[in-house]
Amino acid sequence: MAETQGDALFNKTKKYSSLKYTLAVIDTLFSITLLLIFVGSGISKTLSLWLLKFSKNNFIIVPQYLFLISLGYYLLSLPLNFYSSYILEHQFCLSNQKMKDWLKDQAKAGIVSYLIALILVAAFYYILKHFLHSWWMVISLFWIFFSLVLARLAPVVIIPLFFKYKRLADVTLRERIMSLANRMKIKVLDCFEIDFSKKTLKGNAAFVGWGKTRRVILADTLKDKYSYDEIEVILAHEFAHYRLRHLFKLILINSLAIILSFYLIFITSDNFLSLFGLSSLWDIAALPVIFIYFFIFGIIMQPFENYISRRLERNADALALKLTNNKAAFISMMDKIASQNLADRNPHPLIKFFFFDHPSVDERIAMAKSGRAA
Repeated sequence: MAETQGDALFNKTKKYSSLKYTLAVIDTLFSITLLLIFVGSGISKTLSLWLLKFSKNNFIIVPQYLFLISLGYYLLSLPLNFYSSYILEHQFCLSNQKMKDWLKDQAKAGIVSYLIALILVAAFYYILKHFLHSWWMVISLFWIFFSLVLARLAPVVIIPLFFKYKRLADVTLRERIMSLANRMKIKVLDCFEIDFSKKTLKGNAAFVGWGKTRRVILADTLKDKYSYDEIEVILAHEFAHYRLRHLFKLILINSLAIILSFYLIFITSDNFLSLFGLSSLWDIAALPVIFIYFFIFGIIMQPFENYISRRLERNADALALKLTNNKAAFISMMDKIASQNLADRNPHPLIKFFFFDHPSVDERIAMAKSGRAA
């Protein structure tokens, strides 16, 4: 019996999703294993001693050490990174990005990631030195504050590094979006579209920024393929997060997770460090141990954070449907975005538990049809 178009899409989606899940698990295991080998074999200690020959100043050693281990990690993980972010996306016709552009993005992402990591790590060692008994709380507060600063600066500093902004040219669509924002009592700087299609063929839209940087962003891959009603429903969902104070709730949860992480490091690190022949967190060679803590804690916390996120997403869907009163547009939009992004519409419960921070597409459509939040 011939395979229908729907069957072909279903099989393609399942294959793509399965590969993405597998690659995510491999990447996590690879990263933890690499860190354990790096610190357990003594390579980290040897590297720190070698750097100490040139300078005893920690604020010179930290950038050098972080650069070398970041470069080493990037080179070792490059095959996996290249396959998951370039080959796989092209294989499933989700990207038409050229190799040279992919390499440019990798370089820019590497520089941005390094600078952010350097600020956080340098702050960690400075605070560790000056707050002997309360460093875990002080560094937690700094990390939380820094994350808020990044959220405010991302739309005007980071996103433009990777995408070109332009004011939404479709006047009718812009007026509908601004009218929706006014009805939901949300202040928006303006509406912009970005050249998503140069990197990926997936659709996306977002409401980003804080204060004067708050703006609506539409990917050209979404703007050109969806009706006004469908786009309005998408943005009603994004605005609903703001109306329902979801961002504040997520910041609170993430802040508590950061504080708990550093507190666990504070009370257990002495015993954990001894396993690797290290005596103090102040030793730069112990930095990979901090990363191991965050990897493991992140794995433990991920299902809980996913559960909370899924609840918030359901609430945002419910409010968006209530305010737009357009069930048909919501359902057609979900069907389109699932096909365009090859989203797993009905994942296995374990997959959903570990990987999904949104309800599945089928769940969201069922909720819309039933007229109540799940």
